[in-house]
Amino acid sequence: LIDNAYDPDVNAKQMWIDKTIINENVCLTFMDNGNGMNADKLHKMLSFGFSDKVTLNGHVPVGLYGNGFKSGSMRLGKDAIVFTKNGDIMSVGMLSQTFLEITKAEHVIVPIISFNKSRKVMKPDESTASLRAILDHSLFSTEEELLAELDAVIGKKGTRIIIWNLRREKNEQTEFDFNTDKYDIRIPADLDEVTGKRGYKKQERQDQIVPESDYSLRAYCSILYLKPRMQIIIRGQKVQTQLVSKSLAHIERDVYKPKFLAPKTVRITFGFNCRNKDHYGMMMYHRNRLIKAYERVGYQLKANNMGVGVIGIIECNFLKPTHNKQDFDYTNEYRRTIHALGEKLNDYWNEMQAKKTEYPLEVLVEDIQKRPDQTWVQCDICLKWRKLPDGIDRLPEKWYCSYNPDPQFRNCNVPEEPEDDDLIPYEKTHKKK
Repeated sequence: LIDNAYDPDVNAKQMWIDKTIINENVCLTFMDNGNGMNADKLHKMLSFGFSDKVTLNGHVPVGLYGNGFKSGSMRLGKDAIVFTKNGDIMSVGMLSQTFLEITKAEHVIVPIISFNKSRKVMKPDESTASLRAILDHSLFSTEEELLAELDAVIGKKGTRIIIWNLRREKNEQTEFDFNTDKYDIRIPADLDEVTGKRGYKKQERQDQIVPESDYSLRAYCSILYLKPRMQIIIRGQKVQTQLVSKSLAHIERDVYKPKFLAPKTVRITFGFNCRNKDHYGMMMYHRNRLIKAYERVGYQLKANNMGVGVIGIIECNFLKPTHNKQDFDYTNEYRRTIHALGEKLNDYWNEMQAKKTEYPLEVLVEDIQKRPDQTWVQCDICLKWRKLPDGIDRLPEKWYCSYNPDPQFRNCNVPEEPEDDDLIPYEKTHKKK
């Protein structure tokens, strides 16, 4: 759902995620200020297998399969209604398992209606059945209520999604924890029946300290995009997104040169986690979107302290994500990549240890809470990222380009500083000794 708002055909600058109660139903709401949709595009979004997303102005879409909204929304709850406006018309569409069950539908029926600028139903004769279905089987029983929800979409364009009949546990509690943090949506901790304690354990993290991004939507959204281009506001509070590759200490860049990609090469960034040294491993992105977080490789798989605190970042556009975008297909290319990342992480660790040996009076590089090599901040107006000089520790809650100490980048119209495009790996001196 977040990816849909981020993708270039929508190109939203902000997305709001919230929990609300409508007619005594606990609901999740997702709203963006993107381009909105007409009825045809809405129908494709609510139907299965359509994906006509293309790259626009260098902005590559995350979506691949055309099933993201359906699988995402139905994973959260049984019923969803979409309100969207594109500046010309306003449309409402419903994807409801409850409606299909009650009507004993043999095929997936997606009721959709549109309103013109005069707030009248378009093609009223053709829309009668769809309007009746929406009013009878959604949370809204009148046209006025539907129009009020369309009015709630900020601006002339945008989309608002409401999901209800949320999944519930056996104890009838919702699958999500809305109470631990009033500004977050969390996955409830699992109860250990032996110890009586609660905790979070993914199958693949049995021997790890679980990172907050595994169970906190706020923490997950902060690292969801390699280069964030959209503000995400969860339950009224903005997510402090990170420029992950710039928020590490002792940064070095390496290059992956697989034969199956020749002559192309792939940049890898290594550094130490400044926030929590217990969270480490590879951050593997695809088309700017996080697929696997804190995937341990190389030394990090051994039961010792080697590789502790080291983060590696790679954008694996050459691998294929699974449908739920939580993993990559387990192909030969994937296995080779993981093996190569392990070797390169080991090289980085050895290099850091060699430097530590040369300067024995320094504190162990992995034992201190470090500051990032650079400080980057995102403008709240233009959403461009700006590099700040060293020594600026405290930033205001809202930051604008006009606050920049560097006059060269003090205007929202000025492009971002270019990335270091050189793909020359750092010198590995420890191998020469």
